[in-house]
Amino acid sequence: MDAQKQKRFDEMTALFAACEGNYVKEEEALPGCAGLVMFEAPLFGAASADDPLFRTFREPQIIGPPFMTPREWLPAAETVLSFFLPFTEEVRKSNRGNYENASNEWLHARIEGQAFLNRYTETLKNWFAAQGIEACVPATDPRFSTLRTEHQSGGADEDVHYGSAWSERHAAYVAGLGTFGISRGLITRKGMAGRYGSILISEKLAPDDRPYSGIYDYCIRCGACIRHCPAEAISLAEGKDQRLCSAFVHASRERYRPRYGCGKCQVGVPCEARNPAELSKRR
Repeated sequence: MDAQKQKRFDEMTALFAACEGNYVKEEEALPGCAGLVMFEAPLFGAASADDPLFRTFREPQIIGPPFMTPREWLPAAETVLSFFLPFTEEVRKSNRGNYENASNEWLHARIEGQAFLNRYTETLKNWFAAQGIEACVPATDPRFSTLRTEHQSGGADEDVHYGSAWSERHAAYVAGLGTFGISRGLITRKGMAGRYGSILISEKLAPDDRPYSGIYDYCIRCGACIRHCPAEAISLAEGKDQRLCSAFVHASRERYRPRYGCGKCQVGVPCEARNPAELSKRR
């Protein structure tokens, strides 16, 4: 690996370890969750801000017109740094088995975990700025937005599409971290159970190779996520019906308020914590 890029990854790993909040505080803990560590050490990937894949994401069948390219977020952008924070075994194990109700540990990792992720990316932004490197975190930028569009015929929904100004999973795909599964999660060498983040910087670093050619190369189409989905939103033929998934997760807000979540398609599956396609190659 390029020495400067490895140095940056090592520094970002050290900042992750020092960042406050990667555990559940006693005063906010659900039963059995006080002190729970939510994330393992991150995986990193780098992509060129000029990678032509970013422009293709504006196509309606991928993300759509809301998507902003790296240079639209940050005119001086040279590199997109993407990272995956794998959930710990304790978080993942807790959410297996009962495929109707999200575990307390998973709910914390989804909500308090996202708060930690946001804190970490802001820490990175400030750290780069202190070195004279411009940086932008799309997910916490005021310009970030999502868009839900419907195509109707005769009063019935024919299609629902969800687009956004930035996609962590798509950025991770460009940065060589992994490929998609039929559940729309991104499968890395440490699986898909976790959270993604990214930061755009004005420093030019060597992009990572993408050890794949297709968007589903790491998915073995085993169907385990289909069987585990309580919303019945996934199929081998159609992938994930985002409308059904979103409705189920939205309903979980009433059950678990102030938290919400599901994650059943990410646990108890071959891609929970590894790349199952790589395992298949070794057999």
